[in-house]
Amino acid sequence: MLYQILAVGDVVGEPGLRHLERVLRPLQKLKKISFTVVNGENASGVGLTPEQAERIRDAGADAVTLGNHSFGKPQIQRFLDDCPWLLRPANFTGRAPGHGREVFDLGGVRIQVLNLIGRCGLAWGADNPFLLADRLLETGGAEFTLLDFHAEATSEKLAMAYYLDGRVSALWGTHTHVPTADETVFPKGTGYLTDLGMTGVIESVLGIEPWQSVEGFLGGLPGRYKCPEGPCKMQGAIFTLDSATGLCTAVERVDIR
Repeated sequence: MLYQILAVGDVVGEPGLRHLERVLRPLQKLKKISFTVVNGENASGVGLTPEQAERIRDAGADAVTLGNHSFGKPQIQRFLDDCPWLLRPANFTGRAPGHGREVFDLGGVRIQVLNLIGRCGLAWGADNPFLLADRLLETGGAEFTLLDFHAEATSEKLAMAYYLDGRVSALWGTHTHVPTADETVFPKGTGYLTDLGMTGVIESVLGIEPWQSVEGFLGGLPGRYKCPEGPCKMQGAIFTLDSATGLCTAVERVDIR
């Protein structure tokens, strides 16, 4: 049996969150989506609140993943410990609240969702994501395994895909907010995309007011990041998974405006 799995790129700010609420369920219905993972770490610009996490869930997400801004809003910390569908990178220190692995039962098939963060130019203090992936995969217990690898370097994401090819059903990258055009099924059956893109305002710099980014590159003080208003996009990918093998047969990018 084939299952359609949707992964949605980083939701940025209130405009991105509202756009997700408008377009996610219609897309799920159109594409017959069985399970949806949304990266929500930028729902507040930097981090997210429990209320925003609940809104992403209510919009249609089955699992919400995070990244380097997991703890950007302090009020999320207790929620991370209590909420099974909200994941932060598993290779953060064990002293951090929350968890980075969860198994979801769809009634006939189980989906394991993993969240890891890269160390190349990003979370240098995190545990080695490659070695931790090995340990997490030893637990088994699911027909499909999905991995949101929140990382800066395309090389680190690609290396992880080759390392885990055939051992996970699908692996995608988040964090850079710019979609890549390299969707593929690896030789041993892992579906892959280097970066999903973002869910946010089209006329922006990664979802933020363009002038703020320009000011930063000019050497000025851009101030607290703000999201502009305007037309939005929801970017991501659909992975077609086969329950007979636990692997991927096709990858399709999505861009809903």
